[in-house]
Amino acid sequence: MPTDYISFKDTGFFSKLIGDYLSEKEELRPFYNNFPKLENFKLQMEAKHKTISNETRLVLVNALQSQYKNTETTSAVSENIAALRENNTFTVTTGHQLNLFTGPLYFLYKIVSTINLAKELKTEYPKVNVVPVYWMATEDHDFEEINYFNFNGKKIRWNKDASGAVGELNTEGLEPVFNLFSKELGLGDNANTLRDLFKKAYLEHDNLAEATRFLANELFKDYGLVIIDANSKTLKQEFAPYIKQELLKQTAFQEVTKTSGALSAVDSDYTLQVTPREINLFYNIKNVRERIIFENNSYKALNTQLCWTEEELLKEVDTHPEHFSPNVILRPLYQEVILPNLCYIGGGGELAYWFQLHDNFKANGVVFPMLLMRNSAVIKTVNQSKKQQQLAISNQDLFLKRNTFINKRVREISNIEIDFSEQIQLLKTQFKELYAVAEHTDKSFVGAVSAQEKKQINGLQHLEKRLLTAQKRKLKDAISRATAIQNELFPNENLQERITNFSQLYEEFGDTLIPKLLQELHPLNDNFVILEL
Repeated sequence: MPTDYISFKDTGFFSKLIGDYLSEKEELRPFYNNFPKLENFKLQMEAKHKTISNETRLVLVNALQSQYKNTETTSAVSENIAALRENNTFTVTTGHQLNLFTGPLYFLYKIVSTINLAKELKTEYPKVNVVPVYWMATEDHDFEEINYFNFNGKKIRWNKDASGAVGELNTEGLEPVFNLFSKELGLGDNANTLRDLFKKAYLEHDNLAEATRFLANELFKDYGLVIIDANSKTLKQEFAPYIKQELLKQTAFQEVTKTSGALSAVDSDYTLQVTPREINLFYNIKNVRERIIFENNSYKALNTQLCWTEEELLKEVDTHPEHFSPNVILRPLYQEVILPNLCYIGGGGELAYWFQLHDNFKANGVVFPMLLMRNSAVIKTVNQSKKQQQLAISNQDLFLKRNTFINKRVREISNIEIDFSEQIQLLKTQFKELYAVAEHTDKSFVGAVSAQEKKQINGLQHLEKRLLTAQKRKLKDAISRATAIQNELFPNENLQERITNFSQLYEEFGDTLIPKLLQELHPLNDNFVILEL
């Protein structure tokens, strides 16, 4: 199976911050703990072992067993859940929204990276257990971000009026979506498997959390993936002290603000991903998830009539911790409080906001996890690879922006030279002699020489553009074939993994897709992967 690599930096699709992190820029060291190398995990294990209690482990196991009671799964999953009781068991974790039918393809890459890292760590450290965990973002409330997926260039959308945490959304109304998707699918066993998977997930489960658990379990149960829904009373009881700290001290706002300023000071090109609130909690009850604010000496849930004194709200935390939902600032802290976690695996945008959280972890006395960039890939079929080879397009060229890609192709396949750089350089050499003449005769003549130089260089550049445009017209068929293959692999001029749903590839590759990804995607290889399946 041909595999090629390109550095994340050279793809042009990832931020400068991520490039600097992957190259271990020294100035970023204050914003993370241990860099994700095999030898560094020993230090992380030692630190985490000291801070996760047996009582917390037991609460976690009981919560997971309760969540799985209606899910048919494998012994690998059951054994991994049971193993979490033991103090030599750790987790590696990824998280994702409850996107309809998994959403973009990178959902698979996140989980594949997590499963493979757990396996690699168990091999390197045979005295410990390492469990791969998928954290379902059941408490998010942005339905518009998750209510669709793309299939063969078409958007399959679930139209529904929704409010509150998405995990609790009733799946009623998804049958028309299933019927539409079913029509778009082709014939054959792979298409039928996808129909069956969608139907069982969404038409036979009551809410989106249950549907997503079923779907992820069906895809990854053979590899021991443990799926957690942290919207749980017993789990949030473990987090209650930190909820109170947030309400009373507003620690996160102070610490994240400070860290964000320090991160920006390292490089002004770093884009901050999150902005802390004074209180980084939502009040979360049926069909309502609203920010908690403090004003006029009382606590309120925005856009509701709910209001509490300090004493009343702290009592609410004690009796109903499940009513308090962390936002993006506090969710990572919650994760690390309830899991014996070593490493969080995410995309570039996710890791960027984790850097902003480092000092808040320190202030709360919680071990900051290692941060690993998930695997990224573009997948080509054999036919696509053959087309690419016939057109003599390199893998690196596929990542070019469209205009740059086309211009490069025209220059490569044209039977005439469309590069006037030599002529321009010759012109500049000739004008150097004229400048020398002007300096020795009449210095006022220098300005006229300069103007004439610019005029002639501009004229050559204009001629080059006109020639390039003419060649584009002449070679339009060849250019069309080249852009067609780039469009297939980079839909909407974006990374395949950010647009395409796994079902499009599953229809082609069937149940060999995930095993091949597990075979080819190595989590500690920090390069973008080009795969031919």
